[in-house]
Amino acid sequence: MAASSLGQTEINWDKLDKSKFYVVGAGIFTGLTVGLYPVSVIKTRLQVATRDTVEKSASSVIRGILKTDGVPGLYRGFGTVITGAVPARIIFLTALETTKVTAFKMVEPFNFSEPTQAALANGIGGMTASLCSQAVFVPIDLISQRLMVQGYSGHEKYNGGLDVARKIIRTDGIRGFYRGFGLSVMTYSPSSAVWWASYGSSQRIIWRLLGQGTDREEAAPSKSTIMLVQATGGIIAGATASCITTPLDTIKTRLQVMGHERRSSARQVVINLIKDDGWTGFYKGLGPRFFSMSAWGTTMILAYEYLKRLCVKDE
Repeated sequence: MAASSLGQTEINWDKLDKSKFYVVGAGIFTGLTVGLYPVSVIKTRLQVATRDTVEKSASSVIRGILKTDGVPGLYRGFGTVITGAVPARIIFLTALETTKVTAFKMVEPFNFSEPTQAALANGIGGMTASLCSQAVFVPIDLISQRLMVQGYSGHEKYNGGLDVARKIIRTDGIRGFYRGFGLSVMTYSPSSAVWWASYGSSQRIIWRLLGQGTDREEAAPSKSTIMLVQATGGIIAGATASCITTPLDTIKTRLQVMGHERRSSARQVVINLIKDDGWTGFYKGLGPRFFSMSAWGTTMILAYEYLKRLCVKDE
């Protein structure tokens, strides 16, 4: 894409009012989490379902939750997630944007095609951001997932996030909050890298197909066109990342929700999955995860790009 057009579709980190970006961003992403959180609950329950579990489809899980707990059941663990989401998101976005700027400078001398440069820079940024935010995210993820599946398929019941934390400390100490940390890094870091790489490169391919950056097309695209391209990029990125990383996510989730008395290693989880469901067991919850990553990715990126436009510094 021509520099003039590209400048209309992407806003660099150094042009943003950081204070406004963080404050407004916290509100926007909290709203998005409210809307999409139930999908995570459904996905998590599907991933921990055993051979004897009655509810084995997304629709049956939803019916079961509504029957026993009503709509609030779809938001189990939500308070814990929101508490940790703001600092984790700040760390993630700061690392993402600063790393992307550096990564673009690193790959520029190699004269790769523009989609390849975007894939590499965005991928490096996404992976780095995920690695930096895992220290905050993993304990929050572990507690929220235990709340999501409490009382389901034989899992222990809790009296809120603090009760989960107390029991983890009592049985495993502080290190218990990082159960599955290695798998979380192996899941979320590649997932984030694939997502952002797919998003960055697919955008540029789409722009090229639309004729941007060619001699015959120099006019800047409209805001509606920019949003449509960004949304399409988010869907492609979510679909790609979910298909590649769901097996690791299934293993990680099973490890994290196990109580002290049911402890297993990652190897044993893999063996049990294959024994109960065959190789398809690794893709339990793929539908909700696919929807979640695509829906979250699309709404998140539209909100994120809107937020960046909203927080541009006055010249």
